Amino acid sequence: MRIMVTGGAGFIGSNFIRHILKKYPDYEVVNMDKLTYCGNPENLKDVEGDPRYRFVRGDIKDRESVARAMDGCDVVVNFAAESHVDRSIKNPNHFVKTNVHGTMTLLRTAKDKAISTFLQIGTDEVYGSIDSGSFTEKSVLNPRSPYSASKAGADLLSLSFYATYKLPVVVTRSSNNFGPYQYPEKIIPLFITNALENKKLPVYADGMNVRDWLYVLDNCEAIDVVLHKGSPGEIYNVSSGNEITNIELTRRILEYTGKDEGLIRFVKDRPGHDKRYALDCDRIKALGWRPRHDFETALKDTIKWYRENESWWKRLKRPRESARATQARSTGYVK
Repeated sequence: MRIMVTGGAGFIGSNFIRHILKKYPDYEVVNMDKLTYCGNPENLKDVEGDPRYRFVRGDIKDRESVARAMDGCDVVVNFAAESHVDRSIKNPNHFVKTNVHGTMTLLRTAKDKAISTFLQIGTDEVYGSIDSGSFTEKSVLNPRSPYSASKAGADLLSLSFYATYKLPVVVTRSSNNFGPYQYPEKIIPLFITNALENKKLPVYADGMNVRDWLYVLDNCEAIDVVLHKGSPGEIYNVSSGNEITNIELTRRILEYTGKDEGLIRFVKDRPGHDKRYALDCDRIKALGWRPRHDFETALKDTIKWYRENESWWKRLKRPRESARATQARSTGYVK
């Protein structure tokens, strides 16, 4: 099988590619990534020499580039997306272009090439906030940020291609991911790296917003299961049941990094900040998937990874160094 992965130089995508190449010796992966600020070839440096892996630098909005990359592929797994809520508040148009128009380009090309499975990677944020209970795959969508609205649009477009054109589409919607190679703008890598540098950890409002944290390797296994066992036209929620408030998460990061709670700094709340996310995952569990990683252990392992890979994240947190690195790879890396 040859899998086209879009956004594979990012956080979840790079972990998924590594998972696939390790688990399936006869599979090939074509990784198409534009290499925006959070796309990093170093995330897959360990597989560059694998003959089953090929990288193509390209934009999912460019149909010609997409068509060339998709040639000979059997399935498409679409991770490519703008994903940071704060950035979407500042520049919503950019999110619509990438997440909606980019997904449409992929879908049209996949239809033309008769791709056997199109797996759209979604997010629990499309459901909005819930005070109690859990969202099922049939829950009404209520996105409350430009990011989540653009992802809801991408999901609905994908499912429409199944209903209208019978393109075999499946959708996963996962809770918040964490783990190695996550760009240090999201809360866990930001707080870990800030703590390691003795910098303040900015907590929105009172820190009582609740998130359900999913270790990225568990999500990769869930995506793998859906890719091979999922039914076309279906949605699969993915979460681990690790609900925790942001302030408690912050305190644990400080405890596990050996830092004092004096580093906590409460800041003005984000506009439209969802209070709580929670997913019902019975549908994917019926396929045989279960999260294998304990939250506390996975969080400590993630902290250990950031301790041991300072050169990876320090460059990303230094604007001048990051700009130079982006310029240095502007010619692209194509294998």
